[in-house]
Amino acid sequence: MSSSTPLSVRYPVEAEDPLVLAPEQVGALLAGAPWQRFAVLGDSLAAGTGDPSPGYAPLGWADRLAADLRAVNPALAYRNTGRIGATTAQVIEHQLAEIVDFAPDLVHVSCGGNDLFTGGDIAGVHANLSTILRALAATGAQLSVFTVADVWSTERMAPMRPMRAQMIALNEVTRAVAVEFDAVLTEFWNHPVQTRPNLMSADLIHFTTSGQAVVASETVKTLSARIAGS
Repeated sequence: MSSSTPLSVRYPVEAEDPLVLAPEQVGALLAGAPWQRFAVLGDSLAAGTGDPSPGYAPLGWADRLAADLRAVNPALAYRNTGRIGATTAQVIEHQLAEIVDFAPDLVHVSCGGNDLFTGGDIAGVHANLSTILRALAATGAQLSVFTVADVWSTERMAPMRPMRAQMIALNEVTRAVAVEFDAVLTEFWNHPVQTRPNLMSADLIHFTTSGQAVVASETVKTLSARIAGS
């Protein structure tokens, strides 16, 4: 096939996807991972919502990462309270206490987009994300966040293009709170996965499971860097 053929065509299955780590690579990167209690809270990005992709396991990124961590630490406990449509205020009200009580030593936070979809302001998102991360940091857990990818260049994504500027602002806030609370930050804004024609689900909001697999792999890489630096 031509080298210009889209990756989604040249690599139609998970085992041949160059952006998805093989199990042995994951194991090597997570060797020495100290975490025993992994938690995720937030919105549908936290929950791993997305349409299935042929040739890929039907799992969201967080469930994949939990399985990867469990391969290193079989006793790993995992809880995911992510909910479709949750705003940052709803995460504070309905999820935060449960996750704090769970006592994680690794916790990922993904939320803020729904606030902006429903007319919320970025200053409010920043304040609420700071509240969430501050409460979680107080538990001593390692925090994790990621930015959203710039997926709005294709014609298919044209209906969602007005949200691009707000997602840029959300990414800026995400980077700021990552620095403030020493969170592991996984960057997706310019990640090559963004060009794949089958990346987005029918709702044009969530990654398909092929994209979820890439998210899990990239998060493994950033966590590995934190393990190596600890």
